[in-house]
Amino acid sequence: MRVVSWNLLWQNGAGIDDLGRLVETHRPDLVLMQEATLPADALTRQLGGFCVRKAMSGQLYGLAVWSPRRFTTTVEPLPVASKFDLPVPLFRLIDARLALIVCLDGLQIATVHLDHGQIANRRQLRHLLRAHEQLHAVIGDFNALGTLSLTGFADVGPRCATHRAKGLVPLRLDRCLIRGLRCTNAVSLAYGKSDHRPILMDLEPI
Repeated sequence: MRVVSWNLLWQNGAGIDDLGRLVETHRPDLVLMQEATLPADALTRQLGGFCVRKAMSGQLYGLAVWSPRRFTTTVEPLPVASKFDLPVPLFRLIDARLALIVCLDGLQIATVHLDHGQIANRRQLRHLLRAHEQLHAVIGDFNALGTLSLTGFADVGPRCATHRAKGLVPLRLDRCLIRGLRCTNAVSLAYGKSDHRPILMDLEPI
């Protein structure tokens, strides 16, 4: 299964035409999107296939999933961050976060856009894995700095920086954690209009 994950950058970021070129070039089985603002029906009109989008609470953007094949989804609310976190949330809002779990071809794959707080995003990951014990993969914008260690999961995403913070500082925020699967290929693609690189993984059952 070829999976692409991309934080589109909701303000003046990647749009339908950019997604169309990505799908045409790489032929993914599943596209996972963060900071998606485009309506699901607009994506299916442009790309065909099937799409689900879930807005984050109080936000114009959210998570979205597209595939040329039918799939089912489940939404999992994630724990809200605390003001006692690092970095201290003085100049950012603490938003409610969610995970969108996709079931396709017998695999359960969650896409996430986790909190910037380094305590919070790890707590959100642990909650997701407790709530959905059969997950094969968690993919998306983790906003996590440094190493992530989750029992039974391997970090198989591209090892390069995937985000330019404020256009300057390169960070590896976009991750792919898997279990019960093998990754035969993992690459990062061009930024395009976003400040995040899309990441592409070819996954197969072990």
